[in-house]
Amino acid sequence: MTFSPDSLDEARALLQEFPVVDGHNDLPWALREQVAYDLGARDIAGDQGAHLHTDLPRLREGGVGAQYWSVYVRSDLPDAVPATLEQIDCVTRLIERHPAELAPALTAADMEAARASGRIASLMGAEGGHSIANSLGTLRGLYALGVRYMTLTHNDNVDWADSATDEPKAGGLTAFGREVVREMNRLGMLVDLSHVAATTMRDALDATSAPVIFSHSSSRAVCDHPRNIPDDVLERLPANGGMAMVTFVPKFVLQAAVDWTAAADDNMRAHGLHHLDTSEAGMKVHREFEERHPRPVATVSTVADHLDHMREVAGIDHLGIGGDYDGTAFTPDGLNDVSGYPNLIAELLERGWSKPDLAKLTWQNAVRVLGAAEDVAREERAVRPASHATIESLDG
Repeated sequence: MTFSPDSLDEARALLQEFPVVDGHNDLPWALREQVAYDLGARDIAGDQGAHLHTDLPRLREGGVGAQYWSVYVRSDLPDAVPATLEQIDCVTRLIERHPAELAPALTAADMEAARASGRIASLMGAEGGHSIANSLGTLRGLYALGVRYMTLTHNDNVDWADSATDEPKAGGLTAFGREVVREMNRLGMLVDLSHVAATTMRDALDATSAPVIFSHSSSRAVCDHPRNIPDDVLERLPANGGMAMVTFVPKFVLQAAVDWTAAADDNMRAHGLHHLDTSEAGMKVHREFEERHPRPVATVSTVADHLDHMREVAGIDHLGIGGDYDGTAFTPDGLNDVSGYPNLIAELLERGWSKPDLAKLTWQNAVRVLGAAEDVAREERAVRPASHATIESLDG
């Protein structure tokens, strides 16, 4: 994989002006798994390439100007709410530890202020509705602590929404699930439809009054995986005003990798490990499997194919980037860690993407969408109080 020096120079220059807003990075979970939140043991001020996809020097090299840090916790944890609070605390402490590099951000205006100051705007997104334990009060608590999007499910269903990778139960969203969406609109918390079933995507688009996001999802037409977005859903983004942030995870973007990953996941389970385990023990099992069965390798071009198709279907105003670094065992060639974003921009330049279009992809769309959600929230809070609904009152 090679790009012309001119393309890479153009890409880096563009990212100086319009840096990447990345929709999803699992560094907090990696810090929990690897060092139990000992931030000194994995000090991201220096090169952590042996352990992590993410550190401050490589974020700078990659042209990242804003990062949604995922405050993900596994859906099978019995204490998901306190574990989510620990993840939020981790992000807070990272920002406090690196104030010259990271700026706390709650609003679109905060993102622009961080860019103007030369710092990386740091936002938070909760990954999975299990983090609110069927409680709208907990949802409001997460918002008060700075969480600005919530993925409605992770890999497993919640009581009120179906996941893309679980057996259908609700048929999309239940009545309480629709109330969760409405309360998120009232708060100004973005509804994130990555990980959810296509039925849930459609129900959420029907229920929402604010733009939605897909924080880390690609095109199902290009790679047939249930985690990806069907074209009929992408076609609805212009009317909704939302955006789809393409992910780099090989098992979601390359069909051969989908098939390989199914076998690798079965191998993890056979060793008594969660299939998403990125601990040293989990990675050892992954590496041994890969030695026996070489994995198919996605590339920058693979990801660009998704963006080309998604632009054709949804339009350039509705696209973004959500790499899922430190939440995946493998990455595409050329997008090995957070320093790789210029390679993707160079590839798109060579495919004829204009600089104004790339500015929308990297920065402008994400800032606009968060700002639009804030506008909806101001309108809704003026006419509607906080919901007192419970799952028992709406779903029986």
